[in-house]
Amino acid sequence: MTLREEFSQWMTENFRGEYECLRGRATPGDEDAFPGKRLEWERELGKAGWIGVGWPKEYGGRGASLDDIVGFNEEYAAHGGPGRAGHIGETLLAPTIIAFGTEDQKAKYLPGIKAGTEFWCQGYSEPNAGSDLSNIKTKARLENGQWIIEGQKIWTSLAMDSDYIFVVARAEEGSVGRHGLVFLLVKLDQAGIEIRPIKQMSGTAEFNEVFFDGAVCEQEDIIGGVGEGWKIAMALLGFERGASTLGQQMTFADEFRQIVELAKKNGASQNPLIRQRIAKAYAGLKIMRFTALRTLEAAETGELTKEGYMSKIYWASWHRDLGELAMDVMGASAETLEDGEFNKLQKLFLFSRSDTIYGGTNQIQRNIIAERALGMPKEPRGGGTVIKG
Repeated sequence: MTLREEFSQWMTENFRGEYECLRGRATPGDEDAFPGKRLEWERELGKAGWIGVGWPKEYGGRGASLDDIVGFNEEYAAHGGPGRAGHIGETLLAPTIIAFGTEDQKAKYLPGIKAGTEFWCQGYSEPNAGSDLSNIKTKARLENGQWIIEGQKIWTSLAMDSDYIFVVARAEEGSVGRHGLVFLLVKLDQAGIEIRPIKQMSGTAEFNEVFFDGAVCEQEDIIGGVGEGWKIAMALLGFERGASTLGQQMTFADEFRQIVELAKKNGASQNPLIRQRIAKAYAGLKIMRFTALRTLEAAETGELTKEGYMSKIYWASWHRDLGELAMDVMGASAETLEDGEFNKLQKLFLFSRSDTIYGGTNQIQRNIIAERALGMPKEPRGGGTVIKG
């Protein structure tokens, strides 16, 4: 039995009953749904060994191949698995710790992520450092064996359900840009940290502001050294373009299917312009998959291809357009609420506009593609990268 077959069987046997409420839920724009039950589900995945399947075996993973990891993510999405509460810890931080962390850090932090009992969020973006991450103002100073942190992060996904946050801060007085930064591992449940949810127009509040007022972490809770924070932060983002994007595309495919079914049901499919847009969206889904597979294949050699550089702006723009298509297929009903709440397609429309902002705005993505992928001259500016916190 392949890993894909084994996991599919496990999902069939376990993703039911008390977890049925999670089916197809907690996707972007819906990430604050059933928080307690989602954390329980992560523990179930951990107990069965389905967290960190691609990690090396010596760190508790299965050492799965790229094909197995792709199959795992596609099966998870095909079974309607909810958005992963442990995504940031498992697929972003853990590979970074494995690649750059000390053995003590691996022993301290990997087991909780692997078990689905400790959750992480990302402390990158700031009010004046979104499009220009290198402009961060949060400061960290080392005193008596501890890092003391002062500042603010924003757009921090799932901070309200997390146990830890990794923080990029400025540790060298007078440093600017990418210099003098540190990458710190910080416990959230302490007196020096305040978390404030940001309520969106869709009614959800998965993003947060995080304030640091004398928050602390131990001296050894730094990955890399002083001045290496930018290098570590960028390496972490490299792991973000992994096989989990194929699972994201399965969610997109499900949204597309719902739109097509509605168009057939309400007659919108008789409109030739709607049919043309549906066909274009279908073709975009296929292009997205082929691009992701080419990017992942190249990633095994450590190479980021032109496809890798363009993938984010492509899926973000495609998903935004899908949200607009959903509203046009719904017609006049798109402007009314069912039982006083947004339905799934309305949430898709409201949230998908943010796809072109978080993780790198389309404008910044175009600069990155032009300069790094195409080798064009750099635009005069301070520089930086947009990050979803």
